[in-house]
Amino acid sequence: MTGIIPVIAVVFLAAVGVFADYYIKLSGEGPKYINYTYFFIGMAVYAMTAFGWFYAMKHMKLGTLGIFYSVTTSILLVIVGVLFFKEQLSVYNVIGIILGLASIILLAKFA
Repeated sequence: MTGIIPVIAVVFLAAVGVFADYYIKLSGEGPKYINYTYFFIGMAVYAMTAFGWFYAMKHMKLGTLGIFYSVTTSILLVIVGVLFFKEQLSVYNVIGIILGLASIILLAKFA
């Protein structure tokens, strides 16, 4: 691993991406087919993450970066889904989260 700062940057990018996902999800809720205000907020937030991706890709292996981002995003999306959209977790969801965390631990130890 190259250091803690790139990892923190990836976690932050995942959180920002989940924030954008929240607005994209909201844009499809409600009586209208699409709420353009929420959609464009989500789209603008996604666009801002490109600057952070440049930094993260410069300092981490692409495979490691992908795993950290994917698992972090998945966990944060589950939290948002459960807390804000009242979605239910299945046993398979929990197993997937545990395996994702295991992959991060293995990467941190051996990558």
